[in-house]
Amino acid sequence: MPAIVERFGAHVADATGALNRVSMRELIFSDASAKDTLQALLHPLIQQHMHNAICTAFAQPGITHVVCDIPLLVESNHWRKSLSKVWVVDCDEQTQMTRVTARSQLSQQAVQAIMASQASREQRLRAADVVVYNQGIGFDGLRQQVNSSAALLELS
Repeated sequence: MPAIVERFGAHVADATGALNRVSMRELIFSDASAKDTLQALLHPLIQQHMHNAICTAFAQPGITHVVCDIPLLVESNHWRKSLSKVWVVDCDEQTQMTRVTARSQLSQQAVQAIMASQASREQRLRAADVVVYNQGIGFDGLRQQVNSSAALLELS
């Protein structure tokens, strides 16, 4: 956070010193270079943290797989070469919009702008080795798909 505040100003931090997501979102959608600057600050730190966490996990007895949740994997050219398989959890865009709007309390227009700035559903699906469909199936159905897909990967 100190580097982010130094670069962008105090308005990007809330009263507790945490990231003010509303302020940062407004900034990166109004200034194209702000997003690149933020990513240049964060990505090396995130990559190092993930590398350390993966090494720690594999050092534990019996650990043979590690799952990394990388929201902007398709947008970043760095991650794909480091992964053995890419799983995409998919739903239609209307469902995605409904879920994000409910979770984040953002307007539909704000969610549309965010989605438009990210890889499309088709791009994410093309990048996938495994697709898990998370729509209209409930948690048990989702768990069954994940377990079935994992078992198939163990066989290959």
